[in-house]
Amino acid sequence: MKIIGINAWHADASAALIIDGKVIVAIEEERFTRVKHWAGFPTNAIEFCMKEGGLDYDSVDFFAIGRDPGAKFLQKLLYLAKHPAGSWNAVKSRIQNSRKVQNLSAVLAKQSGLPETRFSGKVVHVEHHRSHLASAFYTSPFKESACLSVDGSGDFSTTMMGYASNNKIEVTGSINFPHSLGLFYTAFTQLLGFPNYGDEYKVMGMAPYGRPVFKEEVARVVHLTSDGAFRLNLKYFRKGTEGIISYDAQHIPRVQPLYSAQLEREFGPLRAASDPLLQSHKDLAASVQAVTEETIFHMLRHLHKKTGSENVCIAGGVAQNSVANGKIRANTPFKNIYIPSAGHDAGISMGAALYHYFRLNPAATTTPTRHAYLGSRFTNEEIKTFLNDKGFLYEEFADEELFNIVTDQLINGGVVGWFCGRSEFGPRALGGRSILADPRRHDAKKILNEKIKRRENFRPFAPSILKEYANDFFENAEDVPFMEKVLVIRPDKRNLIPAVTHIDGTGRLQTVDKDCTPRYYNLIDAFRRKTGIPILLNTSFNENEPIVNAPEEALNCFLRTKMDMLVMENCVLSRKKLEAWLSKKENALTALGIC
Repeated sequence: MKIIGINAWHADASAALIIDGKVIVAIEEERFTRVKHWAGFPTNAIEFCMKEGGLDYDSVDFFAIGRDPGAKFLQKLLYLAKHPAGSWNAVKSRIQNSRKVQNLSAVLAKQSGLPETRFSGKVVHVEHHRSHLASAFYTSPFKESACLSVDGSGDFSTTMMGYASNNKIEVTGSINFPHSLGLFYTAFTQLLGFPNYGDEYKVMGMAPYGRPVFKEEVARVVHLTSDGAFRLNLKYFRKGTEGIISYDAQHIPRVQPLYSAQLEREFGPLRAASDPLLQSHKDLAASVQAVTEETIFHMLRHLHKKTGSENVCIAGGVAQNSVANGKIRANTPFKNIYIPSAGHDAGISMGAALYHYFRLNPAATTTPTRHAYLGSRFTNEEIKTFLNDKGFLYEEFADEELFNIVTDQLINGGVVGWFCGRSEFGPRALGGRSILADPRRHDAKKILNEKIKRRENFRPFAPSILKEYANDFFENAEDVPFMEKVLVIRPDKRNLIPAVTHIDGTGRLQTVDKDCTPRYYNLIDAFRRKTGIPILLNTSFNENEPIVNAPEEALNCFLRTKMDMLVMENCVLSRKKLEAWLSKKENALTALGIC
C-alpha cells in the first residue's frame, strides 16, 4: 500500500511517502521554494516523493492530509459563540483555509492533470494532533507507549494525550484552544523582541544566560490543573477570534502579536529587535523556560500515572524544546523517550500517512525510523556535471583520503561545508547538510556566528559525538540520534570542547551511529584518531535560509560566506585553491587584454 502524507496550507508544508507502513522518503517544501516555513501546497515535495518511489498520481493508493476541518466542530462553534467580538478577516481566513483542505481532491486533480473522479476515495483527513502522535509512535522502537503532542494549535486542539499498543493509538485526553503552551511560549518570545514564526528556539538558547528570577510571576500565567492539564490566564493574551496566524501571498506564516496589554505591562516593555539584550531579558527567558519545563513534566507525570508505561513518544512544536526534553528522565517516571526528527509540523505529513496505514492494517509490523536521512540525494556524477558546467575548480578524493583532508582542514581552524547523502527530514542538520568545525576551538563559535551564520552571539552550536563515546562526555547519556535533547557535559570534559559547551555546562548532542550514517561516523572517527576527541561541531548548512538542498544552494552558500572548504560527496572545493586559481585566471585574461 502506497500512501503520500501531506502537510499543506500550514507552516512547514511537507510530504512523505509510506509504502506498506515503512517511511521511504520525506521532505519539507521549503527545501525547494527556499522560503523558511513555507505554508502553501507542497507540490514539489509530493512530486519528489513520487519520483523517489517510482510512482505517479494514479498509482498512489491514498493521499492523507494531517488536517481534519470537521474535528471538534461543536467546540469551535461554542468558542465562537462565547467570543463573538473579533476580526471578520481572521474568521474568513480560517474558513478559506479549511475549504482548501476539504477540496484536496480538486487540487490534486489540477496538479496532476487527471479528472477529479480519479481521486474519489483516495483523500483522507487525519486530525492534526493524531498525526503528530502517529509520527512519533509508529517510527519509535516501542511496542507500547504513552503519547503526548504539544504545540500552538491544530484542529482546535493544542495538546493531546494518549496510549498506544497493538498498533492502535487511543486518545485519552486533549486541551482545546486557546489554552496553549506553544502560544504561551510564543507570546513571551515576541515580547522579548523575536517576532518571526519559529523564533522560539532563540529564547531557549538565551535562557541559560539568565536566572529564573521571574518564575513565580510567570507561573501565574499558566495554571496547572489536578487532571494533568493546564489552563492559561487569558487576560495576558490576545483574543483568539482576533486572529493568531495568517499566511501571506508568498505563503509565509505571519504570527499576530499574541500578548495583551496586561502581559506587556507586567513583563515588558516590548523589546524592539534593535534594542540591546539586557540581563532582565535573559532572566525572563530563563523564567519562561522553567515554567514551560514544569508544565511539560506535570503533564507527563500524570500521563505516566494513567498509562503505567515506561515509554513515552512526544511530538508537536513544543517537542522541539530540546532543553526540556533532556530533563524528562530526571523529572518524570518515564525511562525511555522517543521524539522524531520532525517533531514539528513538517512531521504531520509522515504521521497522517502512518496513522491511516495502521488504521487499515492494525496487524502490520512497525518499522522504527533510526535516522532522518529521508530527503534529496545527489551522486558524485551529478555533482561533477554541475561543477563542470559552472566551470569551478574542484578535486575528487576516495573516502579515506577525503576524511584525512577534511579533518586536517578542521584541525587547522577551517570551517567545512559537508554535503553528503540524503538531506535530513526535520529542522536540524545531522551530518547530511552540515557546517563543521573543531569543537576544541574557543573561537569557533565567534567565527561561525560572525562570518557564516550571521546570527545572535548567544546561540549555541551542537556536538555530533560517536555513539559509543557519549557516556564518556555526557552525564546520564542517552541515545540522541536527532539532536533532540540537551544533556549535561561532564565537568572534566567541558574545557576540551568549549565550542559546543553551553554557558550552563550542557550540550545539544547528536549521537552518531555507524550503522545509520557510516560516512559521517567515519569522518568523526578520523578526527578522533588525530585529536582524541570523538566529536565535531555541527550546525546546519545555511545562512538565514532553509537548509541547503541541492548542490547549487551549497555552492552559493559557500561562495557568499567565509567557509574554507566545501565537500559535496567526494568532490572538494578549497577556498584557498579556488582563490589562487581565480587570481591566475584573471591575470591571464588581463595579459591577453580580454579584461
